[in-house]
Amino acid sequence: MKHLAFITSIACVSATLVFAQSVSELTGPTPDPMEPIPAAPLEHFVTDDVRQMRAYPEQPPVIPHSIEGYQLSVNANRCLSCHKRENSLGTGAPMISITHYMTRDTQMLADVSPRRYFCTQCHVPQADTAALINNTFTDMSEMGAVGAGSE
Repeated sequence: MKHLAFITSIACVSATLVFAQSVSELTGPTPDPMEPIPAAPLEHFVTDDVRQMRAYPEQPPVIPHSIEGYQLSVNANRCLSCHKRENSLGTGAPMISITHYMTRDTQMLADVSPRRYFCTQCHVPQADTAALINNTFTDMSEMGAVGAGSE
């Protein structure tokens, strides 16, 4: 019985070695993972302040302006200087959703919820880049769907 276990373990080890040699490396385009590779250029952000249509319901809106140099830390959030409820009227910026003033239990707060404080967790600047994968998304309105009562 011991010999069978030993033979089985040798077979497993050799099968693993054969499999490991057949898998291509995942370290990148160079054979030496320590060799420096120049970084790709940064994308160009769309900064025209035009609000983008959302691709699906409940999608966090993208940021239609530059946020380069914005401070976003535990002590400061530059986004709130324009988008917070009491500041949005004077700045003309859209007010953040009322859901950002709620706890997980839908209890209303006087200030922005700590779980919604770091805006770039969900919201990203719109970048002018090529799609990473092909996208065949078709909006419902383009498929001929009509709203209730529009007949």
